[in-house]
Amino acid sequence: MDIKKNYINGEWKLSVTGRTRDIICPSNGEVIAVTTESNEEDAKAAIKAAKEAFYGTGEWRRMPGVDRAEYLFEIAREIKANADELARTDTLDNGKPLREAEGDVADAAACFTYYAGLITKPQGGVYDVNNGFGPMHSYCMHEPVGVCAQITPWNYPLLMSVWKLAPALAAGNCVVFKPSENAPLSTIKLFEIFEKVGLPKGSANLVLGNGPEVGAVFAESDDVDMITFTGSTKTGRSIARAAAGNLKKVGLELGGKSPNIVFADCDFEGAVEWAMIGIFFNAGQVCSAGSRLIIEESIRDKFVKRLAERANAITIGPGLENPDMGAIITEAQMNKILSYIESGKQEGATLVCGGERYTEGGCEKGFFIRPTVFDNCRPDMKIVREEIFGPVLTVQTFKTEEEAIAIANDTPYGLAGTVCTKDGARALRVMKEIRAGIMWINCCQPTFSEAPWGGYRMSGIGRELGVHGLEEYQEVKQVNIALETGPIGWFAN
Repeated sequence: MDIKKNYINGEWKLSVTGRTRDIICPSNGEVIAVTTESNEEDAKAAIKAAKEAFYGTGEWRRMPGVDRAEYLFEIAREIKANADELARTDTLDNGKPLREAEGDVADAAACFTYYAGLITKPQGGVYDVNNGFGPMHSYCMHEPVGVCAQITPWNYPLLMSVWKLAPALAAGNCVVFKPSENAPLSTIKLFEIFEKVGLPKGSANLVLGNGPEVGAVFAESDDVDMITFTGSTKTGRSIARAAAGNLKKVGLELGGKSPNIVFADCDFEGAVEWAMIGIFFNAGQVCSAGSRLIIEESIRDKFVKRLAERANAITIGPGLENPDMGAIITEAQMNKILSYIESGKQEGATLVCGGERYTEGGCEKGFFIRPTVFDNCRPDMKIVREEIFGPVLTVQTFKTEEEAIAIANDTPYGLAGTVCTKDGARALRVMKEIRAGIMWINCCQPTFSEAPWGGYRMSGIGRELGVHGLEEYQEVKQVNIALETGPIGWFAN
């Protein structure tokens, strides 16, 4: 089996360590690829290549935006041309159903297309100024940050890579990139596309390895001007502390414990469907998962009963078979989720459905968990407070609108939230009171390249996607030009 390599300064290279890592398919526990396993020296080599490409040759940075856009358009075309292979790769690597992976690939192509178009649009501004120094022309311009280190998780291997790479490259930065060591294969194929379209050497560099060895170097390096990370809040804190060494820019998209508030006047079947999408899509391995169902007391019993019926009917299996729900990424993550389920039982929550490993239909070697719903949950329970990152839903009830808002905001996180009601005024009132960066009304989880993505509080710093996502990878420079030459008579002599 060929070893997948790093891509540094336009060349595919094995790690200096000589170590390798087996990539395991979560659907059957089998080895599907072998990657090189990098260390600090590899990470520093990638940073050096990016620094030289940005501050030395500067080919990508100095290239007109319209020319960079052509590269991004070509990348989007190549993603579309290789869509079947990319989707199959993510399905095998991550365990998600094939149709979900196909959607991710389509979104990835759309994201590159969006930023290719955006980078050619007007940026900056001109100011009408008068401050006693004579006539001036004052304006601002946007410039790339510099060397950007980027680290992505395993739940959306290709799409999370593109969310970071597309705006960073569009802005003219040079990148050092580390995908999750658990699901790197589609990102490797993306870098093969970068090579094919001819991105200048050093503009995009790939380092394969684990966080403690590679990610830590990215965060600590004085030669890195910005670091962005998507993943757990615990790791995000560590990156923020390390990044303080040279006060580099930081972008963190972290955890969530998002509320899904359902009022009695909702479209009942629609709200049930969106609740299922909110927690069982991608097997609940979603930072914005609607993992806390907060439901009006008068419809709780009926709603939970119907939800359990639908959850028990969910098909589970290998992603290539296109089930409703696929595998958990690793055995360790599966066991972590099962431990949360056990804590829910011990703390007195009522297990309505699921709550165990799924081993039927040839799935005994894979990492599958049945869709799980807990009723009668208290706000102090571990399953209510902590991000589980799996197909586990907790149910709490409310009687008044004010109580629903208070329960929803009783969390250190603030990534997303959902409100289901036919009362438009109520939906807007409640939406405005929820402390979260993303809100859905009568739906859950739709995401768009054009709209900003990010959270409040412990859910992170900064925004991805949209115009805001481009601006994260830019610095703003103020420029002032005197319109008359010669002395202005400021000093007496």
